[in-house]
Amino acid sequence: MMAKIQKWGNSQGIRIPKQLLAIASIKEDDEVELIAEYGKIIIRRARKKEKKYTIQELFADYKAEYTPDEEEWGPPVGREEW
Repeated sequence: MMAKIQKWGNSQGIRIPKQLLAIASIKEDDEVELIAEYGKIIIRRARKKEKKYTIQELFADYKAEYTPDEEEWGPPVGREEW
């Protein structure tokens, strides 16, 4: 499919056909990522940023008590010995 770069104000733009956007699962007002490499421009849907949770947020609703069990792994081997 061919398209033409056109002047829009102080910038240049390209019109992307609706069918092409549908195939790429991109709709009006979606954020996209533009990547220029080796003589081509790649337009792809922007990845949603995942929220980073703190350990307190992850365990906020955790009610059970936890007591770690001691495990016997045998005597130290090699450089494990202090």
